[in-house]
Amino acid sequence: MARALLAQHQIKVRRWRRSMSGVAWQVVYRDGTVRRLIESPRPKSPMSMAIFLHEVGHHVIGLGVFRPRCLEEYHAWRYALEQMGSLGVPVTDRVRRRAHASLHYAVAKALRRGIRSIPAELHPYIERPPARGVA
Repeated sequence: MARALLAQHQIKVRRWRRSMSGVAWQVVYRDGTVRRLIESPRPKSPMSMAIFLHEVGHHVIGLGVFRPRCLEEYHAWRYALEQMGSLGVPVTDRVRRRAHASLHYAVAKALRRGIRSIPAELHPYIERPPARGVA
């Protein structure tokens, strides 16, 4: 699954990470060639698959297309969770909590940096995510 997605979107994995974190970026050369790159954990579990798909999602939706940056994070997570559903990978509670915590962090960071208004899609993430095991 991972190889097919990478080939389909012309993305190269620079490095498989041991940690559950990732990054996506692109290099634009003088001749106009664009190289899409990610670092991510190998997709072996629902969590590592979610993080991998989130990084792929940044390239699929387009880096820098959505402003503010926290909105781009929202769309990358949305892409990841939708892809997991369509690929038959279970979206566990742990994955949902991770996505919520990540979006809460992105919104809090935007607020610290002085964002004037939070997009409507991100209002549910202004509040801290519920503690583990709390409904």
